[in-house]
Amino acid sequence: MTLDIKGGLKNTPPSANKYVVVEELLSNAIDSYLIRRKEDLNIPKLAITFEIDFYQKSLFTDGEYDLAISCLENGAGFCNEQVKAFVTKDSTYKDYLHIEGLGKCKGAGRIQFFHYFETLDIDSVYLDKDKLTRRKLSVKPETREISESHFSQCDLESTDINTKVMLKGIKKNSFKNQNDILTIRKDFSALILKKYILTTFLQRLILLKELIGEFSINFHDNDNGERTSSTISSDELPLPVDKKTLLLKCSHSTSSKPLYDLKITRYSITSSENSSEQHEVALCANSAIVCSLAKKFFRTTSDIKKPIDGYFELILVESEFLESKVNQQRDAFNIPKECSSGEDLIDEISMQDIIEALEDYVYLILTPNDFDKEALINSTQERFGISRSMLEDTNIKIHFSDTEENIAKRVLKKLQEDIVKDTSNLFDIKQRVLLLDPRSEDFRIQINDLSWKYTSTLKKMDMANLSQLIVRRSSMIEVLRKAVRLMLACQEQSSVVRREDEKIIHNVFFPTGKDNTESIDHDIWILNEEYHYFEHIASDRPLSSFVWKDHKKLFESDIDESLETLFKKNNNDHSKKR
Repeated sequence: MTLDIKGGLKNTPPSANKYVVVEELLSNAIDSYLIRRKEDLNIPKLAITFEIDFYQKSLFTDGEYDLAISCLENGAGFCNEQVKAFVTKDSTYKDYLHIEGLGKCKGAGRIQFFHYFETLDIDSVYLDKDKLTRRKLSVKPETREISESHFSQCDLESTDINTKVMLKGIKKNSFKNQNDILTIRKDFSALILKKYILTTFLQRLILLKELIGEFSINFHDNDNGERTSSTISSDELPLPVDKKTLLLKCSHSTSSKPLYDLKITRYSITSSENSSEQHEVALCANSAIVCSLAKKFFRTTSDIKKPIDGYFELILVESEFLESKVNQQRDAFNIPKECSSGEDLIDEISMQDIIEALEDYVYLILTPNDFDKEALINSTQERFGISRSMLEDTNIKIHFSDTEENIAKRVLKKLQEDIVKDTSNLFDIKQRVLLLDPRSEDFRIQINDLSWKYTSTLKKMDMANLSQLIVRRSSMIEVLRKAVRLMLACQEQSSVVRREDEKIIHNVFFPTGKDNTESIDHDIWILNEEYHYFEHIASDRPLSSFVWKDHKKLFESDIDESLETLFKKNNNDHSKKR
């Protein structure tokens, strides 16, 4: 067997998670210990130690820093079977061991080592037929592939079974966010790594404690001679305060769909105990966090970092469905964002469905006591014209994370989706009607069906139109009010510019110099509601210029001169009667 490094790098994209190598090292260390424990229950307790070394790439004091990470653990080591599995990218070796707590992995994780780091070194002491044996592997940047023959047998210098894996030299452009390079000494410090692992691996660590009892995971960082340490011990792991199972299904389809269970584990952690001092709602796979949903349930980032009644909530979600959908890089799920429009698909579970399945439970926990739901509904109606009845008819629920804009978008989107769907159904019915014989009884039935379906859509269509009309009316009336009081920004400009206040007010109602054949959009209804349905002509154009739709003149060519003569005569005749 041979592990094609270059091929793996080409075919397996880099993970978006900058801590992926740390997760992979830890996961493999735990698996290795469980494999060793299956053969001998009287082994020492699990001890995993991470050493993080920061060193400068250049001699300059403020030069860019590089990173070396090593993981020392007391698992089974690289015996023949482990070596064979290591050089097999899609290995199913662990699947056949039937060991409780063992991670589900096909070997894509180790490709991330080569995505992020230049070199890989392995030094392993293992038990081979009751005899301690030492094995080494060194992978350089120019190495193209690894086979079993690349592992060398070495002189034994240790009396303990242990394995040390070291990664050194960050690859250029390995971090998608270049700011990560600048903050690498902070992001990979012992304390930060402890907090990250304690949150991300909490489920697996608690399961591990139930299986093996005591264990410790140590983190040490070395930065310019200064050494700091942090430890995760089995004793400090929090206990879940709630476990719940929720049903997951596609709620947007009328056809029968598969049902899945979402298994929720909730932890309430005080600030002193908390791993990252923020709330988390996350989807997991292989007992580790893959995708955070916290931003879906909070309005702002600052809200995520505020304790609720002195506690931070950690809500972890697991499911067989999620296990089957996690991507190869384990940084996301291969699940569509929203449901597809087709109703005949066998499986169309989306992230939208997952969030909707969780939201009642999650919001019950995360909503602060001072959240004023009624004030938010009233504010949304005032700003966007979204009434309470519209919320009820579209089945839109109001939550702590919502804003007026968010609610308006959701309501209008739902109305639009329903209207489009109803319009499509109406078109289908019309097409069927055209194929019918008016003499048949079925013709009347289809006509009745069409009539009822059209009637049922009117309310939704009217809601969408009414919402837009309310917002438009309030806006236009406010513009007119300011225009009359000469308070518009364009009216408050320098007095050197010729004032056109009358023209400004005219344009509020409808554009000057245009009639309804040129500009249908107008707001003459402000003068009278009935004018909303009227056609209009331009008041500042000669009457002789107006034409009918067949291009014939509406008035005689001398109409303007005749009227002007008439107006002058009237003014002269009646000027003293005013």
